[in-house]
Order: sequence, then C-alpha cells, then structure tokens
Amino acid sequence: MQLTAPATSSSTDFKATGRRDADGMAVASFILGLVGLLVLNVFLGPIAIALAGAALWRGTARRGRALLGLGLGIADLLVLVAFMQLDSTVSWNF
Repeated sequence: MQLTAPATSSSTDFKATGRRDADGMAVASFILGLVGLLVLNVFLGPIAIALAGAALWRGTARRGRALLGLGLGIADLLVLVAFMQLDSTVSWNF
C-alpha cells in the first residue's frame, strides 16, 4: 500500500508548466492589447508589451499570438499619442 504519489521527473513537469504559462501570457497580451485600443491604453499597452516579450522569451508555442499582442500594445501607445496630439492635452476622451 502506497500513500504518496510516485516520483516523477520534475524537469519535464517544469518545462510543461513553463510552456503553459508562456502560452497564457501570449493570449493575455493579445487580449489586453485588443482591449487597450478602446480603453485604458496608457496602462494596457505597456502590460501587453511586457507580457508578449516574456512569452516570446520563454518560448511560447503561440508565437503568432504573442507577436500580435506585441503589435497591439505598440498600437495602443501610438493611438494614445495620436489622440493626445489632436486634443493638445495629456489625456484623451471622446
């Protein structure tokens, strides 16, 4: 009778968990970048860029989604700068 689980290879489990975390970061960067085009782009843009960079650095399987999140994060900041220039203010509103 065995009361504990058998020992498994921890390096294989760590790689699977790290890949899954990186995939989640790629998806989160895409979603935050997409939402950031509409609201709170001053906050969501840099977060999307950071998550996409971390996902790419960790070797995500969803490389395309991470690159889209990176592009959308940069677009968030460009939209913010464009609206700030049009309004001649530090923030923008509708």
